[in-house]
Amino acid sequence: MSGSDGGAPVIIEVALNGGSTKRRNPHVPRTPDEVVADALACAAAGAAIVHAHNRDFALTGRAAAADYLAAWVPVLDARPDLLWYPTTAGGSSTEERIGHFPLLAEQVPLRIGVVDPGSTNVGWPDGDGLPRGVVYDNDYEHIRAGMDLCERLRLGPSLAIFEPGFLRNTITWVRAGRMPRGAMVKLYFGGPYGLFGKGPGCSFGLPPTAAALEAYLELVAETDLPWSVSVWGGDLLRSPVARMAVERGGHLHVGLEEHSGDRVPTNVELVEEAVALVGECGRRVATSAEAAELLDLP
Repeated sequence: MSGSDGGAPVIIEVALNGGSTKRRNPHVPRTPDEVVADALACAAAGAAIVHAHNRDFALTGRAAAADYLAAWVPVLDARPDLLWYPTTAGGSSTEERIGHFPLLAEQVPLRIGVVDPGSTNVGWPDGDGLPRGVVYDNDYEHIRAGMDLCERLRLGPSLAIFEPGFLRNTITWVRAGRMPRGAMVKLYFGGPYGLFGKGPGCSFGLPPTAAALEAYLELVAETDLPWSVSVWGGDLLRSPVARMAVERGGHLHVGLEEHSGDRVPTNVELVEEAVALVGECGRRVATSAEAAELLDLP
């Protein structure tokens, strides 16, 4: 089901933590108890989807699943309707990256998976202001394995679009008729602080400008998939793409995983700001049940 209808409710997704530290923002939830409290508060404020990482990105398999469950069992006991999803794990093999997903699906409701359909350089400025960092690599076999996992477990793929090439790979899967049901395109714009938020001057992808969003939407139109916007290493709600996305029928992806800048908001405050923007644009916020319908989740 396409998310292009300007009258449809807006899905607000909040990414609670990611790799953010309390040094970067003291409000970032890291422990299971903190994640539980923040997830429930964000859901009450209007978030239909909650995304979170576990405490240690190096955990894989059963250890990663157990760490997630420490937070998500109590969250889903309190809000069984809430849509949530984890992230891929560290490691080089496919099993290390996604082996915890089947284990989680055995224990708690899980309707959304993760596929990052491409590779890119991500980094931070060194002492000379020049880029230093790592390659975030998702080769074609990793992409295929992620899609196959979503198909097998009946999960809607959350498609992170770091660069335009990621979206062109997505289009290939759509054209081939192989995109699993329930997919959503997540347009990631590179803010001034970059993916890791370690300081201004080194970013990735397209900047959060109207022209950049227009370029992405030209490609998104080939997929007929719902889409959202976020700014990594910046402030989505102070960028032009937030309002433009709501006005163009898109959705909003906020949270302390990606937020950087001259203020230190809470996740709840970011959700509340997103809810206010949706109202200003004459639209309304989707419930989790409505989000599942809009995304056509299995």
